Amino acid sequence: MKWFQLPLGVLQTNCYIVEGPDKSCIIFDPGSEGKKLIKWLTKRELKPIAVLLTHAHFDHIGAVDEIRDYYQIPVYVHEEEADWLPDPALNGSKFFMMQEHIKVKKADYLIKKEETMTLGDFTFSVFETPGHSPGSVSFYFEDDHFVISGDALFKSSIGRTDLPGGNHKQLIKSIHEKLLFLPEETEVLSGHGPITTIGEEMDANPFLNGF
Repeated sequence: MKWFQLPLGVLQTNCYIVEGPDKSCIIFDPGSEGKKLIKWLTKRELKPIAVLLTHAHFDHIGAVDEIRDYYQIPVYVHEEEADWLPDPALNGSKFFMMQEHIKVKKADYLIKKEETMTLGDFTFSVFETPGHSPGSVSFYFEDDHFVISGDALFKSSIGRTDLPGGNHKQLIKSIHEKLLFLPEETEVLSGHGPITTIGEEMDANPFLNGF
């Protein structure tokens, strides 16, 4: 599997595209700029089969409907945030966006537990990693040595926990129990900023020292 990082929108939220050998792909967190994303996919002749969300904050969901409708593909989100997609107060756009409130149609499928998922040729693990938000999840591709962590874990930082539903203690627990147990060479594909590895964050992340 190949993966690509495409920062989108004013907050440069990282959208990830994971490509299979047959040019099929899964889109993770299409946060904004749907036309730009469609143009990027078309240029590479990729065939999206699903949209998966690490969580439902506005900067991760802004292009969901445009992508879903264009490709006629399903959207997945954790059940804890099922109501966030159409609600600007819950997804945060009511408070952080002066001109546009994000309202997205409800997801086609709800993630209800940690499990191994198979979509087309893609098989990966779903980890519940709440703390940044109550329904935050991470997607782990074991054979390809990377995890899409959303806004749980960043290079030298962690997700903010001062938004509704955030919980600092819970986030630290999620990171230690669900992410830091992964092999140190595992690449961490974060919701914002550069790529890092589990090993780098174990050694140098100041927010994780002294747990």
